[in-house]
Amino acid sequence: MTDISFETALGERVDEMLDACTRCGKCVEVCPSVRPAGISATRSEDIISGVLDLVRTGDGPEAARQWAASCMLSGECIKACDYGVNPRFLLAMARLGIAKADSGLPERRRQGLERYRDLGRDVTVLSRLQLDSEVLERLGQKSATVSKPAEAPDFIFYTGCNVLKTPHIALLALDIMDALGVTYQVMGGPSHCCGVMQLRTGDLEMSGRMASSTMEKLSHSKSGQVISWCPSCYVQFTELTLPTIERQHGSRPFEMTPFMRFLDGRLAQLKPQLQRRVEMRVALHRHPGVVGVMEAAAEILKAIPGVELVDLKQPAVGLQSVNVGVLPAFKRELQLNELEAARDAGLDALVAVYHSDHRELCAHERDWPFRIVNLLEVVGESMGLHRHDRYKQLKIMQDADQIVAECSDLITKHSLDAGNARSVIVKAMLGDQPLPLKPGSGPVGQSASDGH
Repeated sequence: MTDISFETALGERVDEMLDACTRCGKCVEVCPSVRPAGISATRSEDIISGVLDLVRTGDGPEAARQWAASCMLSGECIKACDYGVNPRFLLAMARLGIAKADSGLPERRRQGLERYRDLGRDVTVLSRLQLDSEVLERLGQKSATVSKPAEAPDFIFYTGCNVLKTPHIALLALDIMDALGVTYQVMGGPSHCCGVMQLRTGDLEMSGRMASSTMEKLSHSKSGQVISWCPSCYVQFTELTLPTIERQHGSRPFEMTPFMRFLDGRLAQLKPQLQRRVEMRVALHRHPGVVGVMEAAAEILKAIPGVELVDLKQPAVGLQSVNVGVLPAFKRELQLNELEAARDAGLDALVAVYHSDHRELCAHERDWPFRIVNLLEVVGESMGLHRHDRYKQLKIMQDADQIVAECSDLITKHSLDAGNARSVIVKAMLGDQPLPLKPGSGPVGQSASDGH
């Protein structure tokens, strides 16, 4: 164990990367954000040079600031670099530098705390509008957040926070692991924060504290492996926190694997469980930001008897849908083009992987001639597993008062304030609609705040 702080260890990593960068500009050339961000006329070498200035001082040319602000976390830049630099990580550090230059620590800390509280409120309310206490316990919430199993499990299953808004997805993941005979402990929710909200507001110290606290909780499995669901948490841990902790202490407390890659790695075990034919013509809604996840998802779909996987030939960008929101007009264009392509291809279903994709797209099911489902719903159907998509059912209502009435029993059981619940429904459910529904069915309320 060394004496250096988290911030010092991170600073050393950043300095090494700055020294390794040759400013060749290949990362800029392959980035899908450059054109919609309006900076394609600027030399790529100048943009990356400006980003390095932003990392060092928080000050740099406008095109570099725009590139940093428009990063969708697609990860194409990482593959393009020949020198071991992670440009996606450097862009995160550039945004950190800008935040530090723009406001003092008290203001940044206040912003981080507000975002964290908003996230916690939205997750808590939306999950409790759908689940009773027993099921919340199964998802690692309520008293389960502090309980310890009698014996260490094979794996920790780390949900992150926002998948709890669409809990049928997380519950299907657990059902599938049960069927495979995997033992696990579920951890997640705001009490197990990855620190990304604090990083985004420029509070590196608090981000490191929260992530380090969560890491200690995640480090108690037999295998030393954490299966992760949320791609934002995965990037936060694998690109920022774990390498920095390794520099501080000489080792990592665990390794992290995305659930789709975990499941694809056990495809031989899974295939005998896929006994029911699922006669569906489907396309995969794709975001390539975590290496191998979309490829794993495609292989899993192909293994399901009866499923026909169609390539809609649409662009695949971003870490997940919510990250494309840094370019809102571009995002709406992508989503509309994909829905039209799905209609023209005669799909039975458009299949998403991540929870933010499902939240944003699911209500469109009402207006288009195909279903919008999560991949695990298709897997579950073949395995004889089912979890009702209550989130989609509620969101399609498009009426906050009707949703409150529909959920009145759970509002009473969880002692929620109905007025507060309605506000969360308006903002975090109906407002989570980047591409408006067809005329006459627009969401009640404002645009959703950023999250993951």
